[in-house]
Amino acid sequence: MPKMKTKKGVAKRVRMTKSGKFKFKRAGGRHKMASKGAKRKRSLRRVVVATSADQKRLELCLPYGRT
Repeated sequence: MPKMKTKKGVAKRVRMTKSGKFKFKRAGGRHKMASKGAKRKRSLRRVVVATSADQKRLELCLPYGRT
């Protein structure tokens, strides 16, 4: 059976934790920050962990993990 290909766009945006969960930064934190509230800007700075539904899709996109 041939090797599975890694989705490179996902590999550039997502990191895998030691426990196997995926973490990434939310979209929307680059520009037009003056029109966004302080609470929203604070939450955009954080790194978030993928939900269980996204976890399954990310595992298919990154068959060999990403560290």
